[in-house]
Amino acid sequence: MANIHPAGVFDTTYEEDMSVDRTPRDKLWKNLAFVALLLVPLLSVSGPLGLISDQYVGLIARIAIFVIAAQGLNILVGYTGQISLGHAAFMAIGAYSSAILARELGFTFWTALPVSAVLTGLIGLFFGLPSLRVKGFYLAMATLAAQFIIPWVLRYPLEGITGGTRPLNVPAPLIGPFASYADDPIDDATPLVFQAGDPYLVDVISLELGRVDGAQPAIELRNPSGDIVPPGDFNMTVFRDADGELTGFSYIATKPGEYAVTATAEAGATAFRARVRRGKALSFATETAMYYIIVPLSVFLMFLARNIARTRTGRAFISVRDNDLAAELLGINVFGYKLRAFFLSAVYAGIAGCLLAYERNSLSLDMFRLDISIEMLAMLIIGGAGYPLGALFGVTFIRVLQEAAIPALRPWLLEILPVLFPFIEVVNITSAINPILFGGALIVFLVLEPRGIAHRWEVLKVAWKIRPYAY
Repeated sequence: MANIHPAGVFDTTYEEDMSVDRTPRDKLWKNLAFVALLLVPLLSVSGPLGLISDQYVGLIARIAIFVIAAQGLNILVGYTGQISLGHAAFMAIGAYSSAILARELGFTFWTALPVSAVLTGLIGLFFGLPSLRVKGFYLAMATLAAQFIIPWVLRYPLEGITGGTRPLNVPAPLIGPFASYADDPIDDATPLVFQAGDPYLVDVISLELGRVDGAQPAIELRNPSGDIVPPGDFNMTVFRDADGELTGFSYIATKPGEYAVTATAEAGATAFRARVRRGKALSFATETAMYYIIVPLSVFLMFLARNIARTRTGRAFISVRDNDLAAELLGINVFGYKLRAFFLSAVYAGIAGCLLAYERNSLSLDMFRLDISIEMLAMLIIGGAGYPLGALFGVTFIRVLQEAAIPALRPWLLEILPVLFPFIEVVNITSAINPILFGGALIVFLVLEPRGIAHRWEVLKVAWKIRPYAY
């Protein structure tokens, strides 16, 4: 239906026929919508104009993250017809792998993001192997295993690096550091004291330990609170040689105030040489700054997913979904394309998990429960599985319902429901409001609009294009 042109508009070249945006007006509206999204932080209270609340910036960023995850699920469920109940677990792999790469191996956000996405895709391939033999309900049960196995592995065998049940702090993305603005030597037991810390252009403190005669000196970095920064701090990267001896560290000073670096010679040390360099780096620690990473990346990945559906691979996905036996008779490697769908779906989930980790600056396994996987399936049902905009409509509807509509309706419902159901305790009514409204919305869409909001949107677009003959 989306290929229908307005009256009087015709394709005269193959390029026009293959174009995603069929008319200049379509391109204009999409570009204006993208620019409007980029202007939202400027309109917020913390921005220069201060017209809207800051909560809308965070809401749009969270919608954009889950649009990426739901779009990956749409490739698997909507285009290929393979059910998955472990999508939240794949998000957990992307989130924890990117955090560990940054904390333990010194990866930047820009390198941790693609590495964690590919790693998640490979694990998705592994859990897609049962699709060779089973499908439908049985495949759903096989993917459900991922939802239990992956969090268990992160919680227990890998507890030493993931923190297990404890929250795991995640460093903020940086661009830089730029050229150093200070380079100072430090002497035995004489602290180097300086001012640092800025919310956007943060200071990066780097210590380089040169020649050491005898035992290694003891190095201390104190933050503005006067506390010693431990080597395991998520803002510190420690560098060691092949023998495990300290050769330096790099620390991101996010808290404004006075810092002090001290190098004290221990017994047996006769001489050492150390220098402290300070440079500026562009930080994305704030919610507004992360917005300008999350939203453009989400738009790009949505556009990429739409184009995948138009390629040979995407057409093979759809043929597998519609009739896998007929697809196999036509020469399509059904199992191979199912695995590709699992890989792409997991890659999208890994990217979403990585962005969620850096957006919240903290990780917990409670963020990737089974109900999150079920919720993303509900987003596809409401938005329209198999449609390019299905993930966007579904995620937006659910997030606005959960974070705006339900909180607005809650006071009114708490007044009426105890009167209608006096035999139920008020505490139980309060805890049941969210799941009742969520489940009610899902039932309404299954009954009245089973093909989702995106299908209705396509119908309305076609009716507008062929007006006044929209019948």
